[in-house]
Amino acid sequence: MKAMGTITDPQVRFGRRAGLPREAVGETDPWTDSQIPNGTLLPSGVDLHQVTILPNDEWKRIQNSLDKLSRKAAQLRAEKKAKKDMHLNSQEMVKHWANTYSGMRKQKLRDKELREQEEENEKQRIDMEEELRKAEERKKAIERAKIQEYYQTDRVKTFHRALLLSKVLKERDAQIRFQKKKLNTDAKWEEELKQNIEKALKKEKEKTDKRQNDRMAFANDLLKQIKEREEAEEQRKKQEEKDAKEIEKQAKLHELELIKRQEKKEEKMLECKKMHLETMENRSIIRAIEEQEREEEDEKIRKFIKAKKGLANIRREKDAETHRLMEERKERIFNYLSELIRKKLGNEDDILARDIAEAEAEREQEEKEKEEKRKAKLKEIEEYRIAVEKSKMEQKEQEKKESEETLKAFKEADKLFWETRGENQQKKKDEKKTTQSFLIQQIAEKKVNMKQQLENDLDYQKESEALVFEKEKEFKQYAREVIESESKSTKNIYPLLNAVKYGPGSGRGPPLTERGGIRPSYQAKDFLGNQLPDYTSRRSVEHDSIGKTKRRLGFTW
Repeated sequence: MKAMGTITDPQVRFGRRAGLPREAVGETDPWTDSQIPNGTLLPSGVDLHQVTILPNDEWKRIQNSLDKLSRKAAQLRAEKKAKKDMHLNSQEMVKHWANTYSGMRKQKLRDKELREQEEENEKQRIDMEEELRKAEERKKAIERAKIQEYYQTDRVKTFHRALLLSKVLKERDAQIRFQKKKLNTDAKWEEELKQNIEKALKKEKEKTDKRQNDRMAFANDLLKQIKEREEAEEQRKKQEEKDAKEIEKQAKLHELELIKRQEKKEEKMLECKKMHLETMENRSIIRAIEEQEREEEDEKIRKFIKAKKGLANIRREKDAETHRLMEERKERIFNYLSELIRKKLGNEDDILARDIAEAEAEREQEEKEKEEKRKAKLKEIEEYRIAVEKSKMEQKEQEKKESEETLKAFKEADKLFWETRGENQQKKKDEKKTTQSFLIQQIAEKKVNMKQQLENDLDYQKESEALVFEKEKEFKQYAREVIESESKSTKNIYPLLNAVKYGPGSGRGPPLTERGGIRPSYQAKDFLGNQLPDYTSRRSVEHDSIGKTKRRLGFTW
């Protein structure tokens, strides 16, 4: 039990059982001083009868209600920590398991990485093989291009033309041999031709017999079809007669039906006529009623017009009275105005005299003002003339001063010009010397460059000769292989030998050994051995062309 003191409430709650006196509580208390737990001692001087005693359950309930939130928060933290520890332990335990979703996913990822690595290795291997294949193809293409380029050279094309000629000669020899062989096989061919003709005649006879049999079978089939068609035509005629009788019967029935319809139509028309007559009688009655109503309406209209005319007469009389009053008012106004005009004409003479005097005074005032303006203008003109003369004097002095300054400036400019001219002449002399030295240097450099160019040309010529020698060697190797190959199948290799004999240059002269064996048609008498052009005149040379040339040049002997 717990004890808690209070002063305001002397009543004991839940402290004793019902029926026991208050004095018996202290006597029957089983607790002793030694049995009271620590922290439950009451202060001295406290009356136990004024202490509120709470049961243990109530005390626990109060304590729980006070620290409920803190305990709940601590419990939640503990649960969260326990779950986290359990989760970490679970992850650590199942990290290497292969039969879980996570393990299977990781295993799949590892398998996927291995598979992708293998695919990448396979792709790299394929790429490497493709690169090697493309390199091999490029190498072959380059070799083919080199061969094609080599075949496009003049020597090789000439050799190929000779090779073609050799093949043509070979084909011609083969055709000659074939013609000779053909003459021996003509008799055998005639015998075979006779046998073939006999076979063809026999085969043609068999075809003729077969066609005859087919025609007979076709004719029999046609006769059978004609008979069937005649029977069908007879059957059709019988059916048409039967249909005609049926149609005639239906036509009679139709006529009877039309007669009945006509009778019904006539009866209906009579009935309509009767109804029309009745309607006409009713219409005459209606027309009489309408006529009576129209007369009543006309009577009303006549009365209205009569009343309207009376009102119009009254309005006309009223307008006449108004007009008369207006005329009388106008007459009075006219008389009043006439009286005013008559009075005004008596004062006009006085007004005219006063106006003349005022006009004379204004004219004198204007003349006086004009005289004053003229004097002021003359004064302004005199002042302007004096100012102009003064300005001209100042301008002359200024011009004289400017002329002196200009002359001084011209002298200084002339002096500066002669000084500048001397400097320019000296500068030109210096530039001329510099130019001469530069030209001399250029001439020397040009000589050196020409010498260097000549040496370069000689080196290039040597390199060209070496290249021509290599090409000639390569061509002879190729030609020798072709000639050996063709000599095994034909004896007409003279064009090939002739094409090989010619040197490079496609000329007809002797080979120039100093230029790598080149064969120009016309040679110049210099160490370069350039080929001269071959001009051919398109006109025939006349016998007297020399005489014409002499006369044209002025020679008379």
